Amino acid sequence: MFLGSSLKPFNEHLYISSPTMHGEEMKYVKEAYDTNWMSTIGENINQEEKICAEKIGKKYAVALDCCTSALHLCIKIAAQKLYGKAEYNKGSLEGKRVFCSDMTFAATLNPVIYEGGQPVFIDTEEESWNMDPVALEKAFEKYPDVKMVIYAELYGFPGKILEIKEICKKHNAVLIEDAAEAMGANVDGKPCGCFGDYSAVSFNGNKIITGSSGGCLLTDDESVAKTARKWATQSREMADWYQHEDVGYNYRMSNVIAGVIRGQFDYLEEHCKQKKAIYNRYKEAFADLPVKMNPIVENTNPNFWLSALIIDEDYMCKQTRSDCDAEFVAEKGKSCPTEILQAIKSINAEGRPIWKPMHMQPIYKTTEFVSVKNDVGADIFNRGLCLPSDNKMTEDQQKAIIEIVRACFE
Repeated sequence: MFLGSSLKPFNEHLYISSPTMHGEEMKYVKEAYDTNWMSTIGENINQEEKICAEKIGKKYAVALDCCTSALHLCIKIAAQKLYGKAEYNKGSLEGKRVFCSDMTFAATLNPVIYEGGQPVFIDTEEESWNMDPVALEKAFEKYPDVKMVIYAELYGFPGKILEIKEICKKHNAVLIEDAAEAMGANVDGKPCGCFGDYSAVSFNGNKIITGSSGGCLLTDDESVAKTARKWATQSREMADWYQHEDVGYNYRMSNVIAGVIRGQFDYLEEHCKQKKAIYNRYKEAFADLPVKMNPIVENTNPNFWLSALIIDEDYMCKQTRSDCDAEFVAEKGKSCPTEILQAIKSINAEGRPIWKPMHMQPIYKTTEFVSVKNDVGADIFNRGLCLPSDNKMTEDQQKAIIEIVRACFE
């Protein structure tokens, strides 16, 4: 039961995960400046795409302004291949159902709405905190005509994507892999991002490597890469004048941003190693507490982007949450995410609740949801939280976080 701390607040705010820069990035940013390639073409973009494709194990990468744009183009291209080109002013998924991860950030499925589709949320499984293959199979039994599945990897900890992929193959469905949080993680030695028919990764400011923003679409199909580049550049045709035969988007990555990402790639493995050390210190320190850390599925190697924990049900104090507020009643020997997050905040550090499942969001309250174990995602959201996981966090700072969390259960 946390009643305040004798710990002195950190002088500087400890973020949950902030950019870690090394200096190499500025060499490539300066190269863009010196050569005056400040737009959406240039050598940084060429190299960023080449390196990203090699890291993920796909033939082609298309550098874009953010991962959401990459997901949008993945979904639109896949939809046109499945259903044909949409009528003018109609989305490519108009009226079509799409199976989507439920416990994720809204960006995973918002592009489904952009294209007029109907998300069907697939519940999370306890073993991985990712999409439940059993629930996905149940969804296909109900809607055997669905031809698209969007799967997100949570916090850099891979789930059972090989099973998901087999289920998609069985039902002739396209798999879109949202690997936004999973750059550097792998399954059976293969990188996350390589399993989808179409995949997307993120270089947002809080990701394991960053360009402050940015993302990539990944594919083995050259025609898909060409289409993505065209649509991302306002769908300009190859003509001397501005000729447009499709609706386009302003989605291309800046050559300056690409320079930052290019300079970060060499540090991906180092950042993963640092994040893993943070996770292991938390896990060891909390071994005697009624909590569990992010689960690690057999034959997977996470990137450990965000360390998270879930409190055992019998050790939860009373907690209530509205759409925007949370309250709790302190109880000796018990705690809850709201109490722990407030305690972390009291020493000038940042934690977060677990992603609130999409089927619980007000905007999607009438959207269909498929579960096999009584809403696992809602339970994880209720009992879980993300801990400070910044790879620049010192061991002394982490010890302070550990002390704060432990005090909540006294």
